[in-house]
Amino acid sequence: MKIIRGKKALVTGAASGIGRAIALALAREGADLFLVDIDEPQLRITARDVESQGSKALIEVCDLSKPTQISACTVACLEAFDTLDILVNCAGITYYGPADEMTAEKWNDVMSVNFFAPIQLARELLPALTAQKESHILNVCSVLGLVPVRKLMGYQTSKFALVGFSLALRTEYYAQNVGVTALCPGFVDTPMLGRFGPAWFKKLLNFGPFSLVVSADIVARQAIASIRGNRGIAVVSFAAKVFWLIYRVSPTLVLWLFRRKPKRASIR
Repeated sequence: MKIIRGKKALVTGAASGIGRAIALALAREGADLFLVDIDEPQLRITARDVESQGSKALIEVCDLSKPTQISACTVACLEAFDTLDILVNCAGITYYGPADEMTAEKWNDVMSVNFFAPIQLARELLPALTAQKESHILNVCSVLGLVPVRKLMGYQTSKFALVGFSLALRTEYYAQNVGVTALCPGFVDTPMLGRFGPAWFKKLLNFGPFSLVVSADIVARQAIASIRGNRGIAVVSFAAKVFWLIYRVSPTLVLWLFRRKPKRASIR
């Protein structure tokens, strides 16, 4: 998709972080936006900022863990735009901690928002997307959907699944001119980063000029480039690319790095 100006795009998770940054980047390219999030006040701020770029912005407050709300969202989008050119699945939640302490409710929440919602959105919007001469689906995954670490099993399960879904979707609809990208950022300076571990972990990542954290704007620029270039997997940040390369070359090394056994409370 070389020309984004005049296209219609739906962006989930648009109230903050990467979703907001991608929405604003699309607006600067001249796309009209249908913005989706559960946080209405922040979503309205994003819509205002999109409109300041000269693009049209419509909002839909939606809990993406609720299939009925997702269906209402897709209907509202198609009624407003009559068509769709770009779908950006960006909304996501996480859980940090040992997998055996993760409740069934939390598993369901993470998988519903991070994986089942993108599937439903794609399924319900594919008829509109395939009707276009060219269209694109951008699924915001994570480098942690390519490389395993500890204490993020729920989040990683959803992101590994989303990468696989993206590649399958890309293969299935390539002949119908539907581009699909699995965008896999490394650590990004968003509110979610603070929930990936203890406070000292974020400080370690932000080690001055050697910081492993990138801004949401950098990810957004790569998102636009991925839509234009129809990239299959786009890993964002040098550190994330190195991490992925190490895992592909030596999975055993990554397992060794995370070999430490979790501490268990002693029985008295």
